[in-house]
Amino acid sequence: MLFGSPTKKASPHENIFTVGIGGAAGDGAREAGASLAELLNDFSFEAFVSFDYPSLIRGGHNFSRVSFSGEKIHSDHSALDVLVALNEETLTIHRNELHKDAVVLADSFEKEDLERFGANAVVLPMKEFAQKIGAPPITRTSAALGAACYLLGFSLDNMKAVLNDVFKNKSLDANLKLAEMGYEHLEKLQFRHWKKLTPQRKEEAELTDGNTAFAKGLVAAGLDFYFAYPMTPSSSILHFLAKQQKEYKIKVVQPESELAVINMALGAAYAGKRAAVGTATGGFALMQEAFALSGMAELPLAIAVSQRYAPATGTPTYTSQGDLQFVLHSGHGEFPRIVLAPGDPKEAFACGAEALNFAWKYQTPVIVLLDRQLSESLETSAANPAKIAVERGKIAEGVPENYGRYKITPDGISPMIFPGTPGAVVKVDSYEHDENGIAIDEAEKVKAMGDKRFAKAGSIAKEMGAHNTIKVYGDKNSRDVIVFWGSTKGAVLEAAKYLAKPVKLLQIVWMEPFDAERVAAELGGAKTIIDVETNRTAQLAALIREKTGVRIDKKILQYNARPFDPLELAEKINNYLK
Repeated sequence: MLFGSPTKKASPHENIFTVGIGGAAGDGAREAGASLAELLNDFSFEAFVSFDYPSLIRGGHNFSRVSFSGEKIHSDHSALDVLVALNEETLTIHRNELHKDAVVLADSFEKEDLERFGANAVVLPMKEFAQKIGAPPITRTSAALGAACYLLGFSLDNMKAVLNDVFKNKSLDANLKLAEMGYEHLEKLQFRHWKKLTPQRKEEAELTDGNTAFAKGLVAAGLDFYFAYPMTPSSSILHFLAKQQKEYKIKVVQPESELAVINMALGAAYAGKRAAVGTATGGFALMQEAFALSGMAELPLAIAVSQRYAPATGTPTYTSQGDLQFVLHSGHGEFPRIVLAPGDPKEAFACGAEALNFAWKYQTPVIVLLDRQLSESLETSAANPAKIAVERGKIAEGVPENYGRYKITPDGISPMIFPGTPGAVVKVDSYEHDENGIAIDEAEKVKAMGDKRFAKAGSIAKEMGAHNTIKVYGDKNSRDVIVFWGSTKGAVLEAAKYLAKPVKLLQIVWMEPFDAERVAAELGGAKTIIDVETNRTAQLAALIREKTGVRIDKKILQYNARPFDPLELAEKINNYLK
């Protein structure tokens, strides 16, 4: 029995709908959410899907939340229009997320339990449907997809046509039949339809998460090797590339530890292969010595670092932006590096390609800083691999006389030659070294090589001018400015739809080097600056003050391991704008 009545949440914009699907691990809640989003994408809707699951091998509550609209949607909303409950626990956990007139579709529950949720709560006997046609229990969620199609006012024929594509790699006949049974069940009940949405998207798009988009960016930039040890939330990069390695003609390796991962990648780079690694911030902590080796040996390396709530093991399956300062100061000693922080899958794709190209162009490590919300959430996105050029970097033609791997050049970038080149001896060293790679400790030579490495900073600064190191949205003339970074972009852009007045929205993409001039220009003359981050210590605000001198006093910080809800964020911003 369920106790207490549900609390109704405020509803978002009338053209945004959210479906929540919950059950125990193994019930298929995650797959159902992804399938619903695929269906909506095929109907040209914009969608955003988040997944909630505990750090358990088996068991625990699993939940997917699908927010969609006819217009662009940047984040999911916590208020539910429909709750699909595969077990009783789902009703208990999510009852207070329902807004007025929400529909509850529950699989075989007692009538008195559902009565507490109002007239729009009905039994959708999904398990019974699956048993009736002899289908595996996990396929029962397809009945919920059919019911959702009915609520959206899709015709039965249109639904079947689209689901043929959604279920092309699954048990097609069983899933189609179950979707039809779910559709007809609500039709027989003469259940009401939702207000019909009209898709506005014209271009082709796909549903993708940040990890997959980042991986595709690497491939577009000529990836040869990917090394990784599984660690949530970066693991799906490894899984995706491992499945696609034959198609992409790359080699994917899972070594025994994070230490082996980065050292193998450095070995591949030394041999002339474009290598990348991926890890969570906990795994990156183990890579620090080798990361510094990349800086000293000037070995090109692209690294995906995905944040989760920490310290230590923390809550591995939940999100945070708590590691910005750690990543910016990673590796011992001083050496140039580039740190990029995308905010959505399209940017993750671009940053994946840029990371590999920049690493080879400047012979320095490049970090793409992700987080769990961006890494694992699905979003309607479009990226064009054809626009990506592979930049090979400064590779010597032939073998110059008296070749030195670390030849001092005006831009600090030395011509590369790789082992196996006839007539070439290629030495790299973790010690400070001279132009030929021979260890040194003389004061003047040590300083000269340090200056040589940092001479790259000038070239990288010029590179910044050709890229969107920051992005500005909203009213670009407003004196009220909201600053943000990473996956918080989605919640901020979505919250902007509900603000009391137009504001300027400033996203920081390049964290290192930091584009202090552009940031200072956008913040200059501002009356109100609000920093929005999912950490406790306002790490972006601290970076802005360090680099520009601009102090941000108004902060909206969330550090409960969850992303912002757009409506709740809008309310907090509006309180500052009064």
